[in-house]
Amino acid sequence: MQKISPCLWFDTNAEEAVDFYLSIFKDSKIVSVTRYGEAGPGPSGSVMAIMFVLEGQEFMALNGGPLFTFSPAISFFVKCETQDAIDELWEKLSAGGTKDRCGWLKDRYGVSWQIVPPVLGELLQSQDGNTSKRVMESMLKMDKLDIQTLKQAAERP
Repeated sequence: MQKISPCLWFDTNAEEAVDFYLSIFKDSKIVSVTRYGEAGPGPSGSVMAIMFVLEGQEFMALNGGPLFTFSPAISFFVKCETQDAIDELWEKLSAGGTKDRCGWLKDRYGVSWQIVPPVLGELLQSQDGNTSKRVMESMLKMDKLDIQTLKQAAERP
């Protein structure tokens, strides 16, 4: 059992969002579904909360009404080892949403994601300050991150 799990507050489309995420991440499943009863604030039998797992990370999706919405102040950082993995997640998660700078995107439900290769952190932590600066400058020009372009920026004199 995971001790800390993020809870995603949706208006009424938690089930739709969870189905969307399950279709994108290979190692995913629904753990449990709780439905509103006769006396609940939601329609009787409709989804109140869904516990689900994406790539080993447990989440809760809640149909809590329109009171709160998502903000980029909270995002999910997804490490992708290959450019193919970056490309695939970038396109699938951003479908119907928005693509932003530096590997950030917002999905169709307003949830923010960062699709990032681990090599980016290594390049930015270079002992050579000029290398870090070149990599940062290269990254700031990108929307979807490109591993080869980041590596080339690190290798330039």
